[in-house]
Amino acid sequence: MTAEFDIFLATLPGLEPVLCDEVRHKGFKRPKPVPGGVVLKGGWPEIWRANLWVRGASRVLARIDSFRVEHLAQLDRRARHVPWASVLRPDIPFRVEASCSASRIYHSGAAAERIATAIRETLGAPSADDAEVTVMARIDHDICTISIDTSGEPLHKRGYKEAVNAAPMRETMASLFLRQCGYDGNEPVLDPMCGSGTFVIEAAEIAARLNPGRARHFAFEKLATFDAEAWETMRAVRSGRTPPARFQGSDRDAGAIAMSLANAERAGVADITEFRRCAISDIVPPEGPPGLVIVNPPYGTRLGDRPKLMPLYQALGRVLMERFHGWRVGIIATDARLAHATGLPFLPTDAPVPHGGLRVTLFRTAPLP
Repeated sequence: MTAEFDIFLATLPGLEPVLCDEVRHKGFKRPKPVPGGVVLKGGWPEIWRANLWVRGASRVLARIDSFRVEHLAQLDRRARHVPWASVLRPDIPFRVEASCSASRIYHSGAAAERIATAIRETLGAPSADDAEVTVMARIDHDICTISIDTSGEPLHKRGYKEAVNAAPMRETMASLFLRQCGYDGNEPVLDPMCGSGTFVIEAAEIAARLNPGRARHFAFEKLATFDAEAWETMRAVRSGRTPPARFQGSDRDAGAIAMSLANAERAGVADITEFRRCAISDIVPPEGPPGLVIVNPPYGTRLGDRPKLMPLYQALGRVLMERFHGWRVGIIATDARLAHATGLPFLPTDAPVPHGGLRVTLFRTAPLP
């Protein structure tokens, strides 16, 4: 339990520095951004904490071995020397996922089968396609890295969102966009196109200091390294607070408002969030100090969509400039021309990130004049 190893927290390409900033602020040792995520040092308690605490990671991998391989027979031999019994249980099914890149071993399916056979024959554990415990093998430039996916279901599945609208923003992504906008839980947040309420609920949870993994199960609970008593002690720690602000969402669609209300209730933040049916032209800032407006408007992915959406973006920008003095704005868009149609004074942007088969960019402002 005290031995340290590499822990990999996965995220979307382009968001690695933002995730690293979150991980550093939550007290993890020596986090370093790398392509596709963040690497840090720790043991199994850090694995549990990362799954429980970190908002921006999509999954947490424990790296348990690494070695050079150049052909399948060598992989078969080397895989039998991995200390599987120290991590996996012989009574719990597992499955293996493999990927190969720039290596002499290029058939990922054959590589996965060799590793699965090695585990079955050395540990006695059964393999199953639907197993919750996943062994991940990455063979890159003839170096095979063996990891265990300790999360199970992706971490954006917080355990409360049953109702979603079309093309929803994942909670992990939403949390990182909020962080990029400078949000730290101490100011109001408004989403005037709230959909199923992701930004509003995520902002409320951050402000209330609610752990994102508090309501779900994790794959590490099926591993040989799991200590149920220590885990329950960790989960029982409460750091919640009453937020200094409230969090509001609006949408022109009544169905979206109903989804948001239900999701906020399940998340336990119904008392600090508000949702109402409202057109863009009718939004007004809530009473109190300025905060953050963050919105994920329609993208217009088909040819001819942009002219139809231009009036919506123009109206949004006009309302924000006229009524939201001192507020910062974050807009997620695939088309820079639509974003700039708002007329808002955007800061320089970072590289776009993948989302639902598209590439989206966060357009941010300083406090509006």
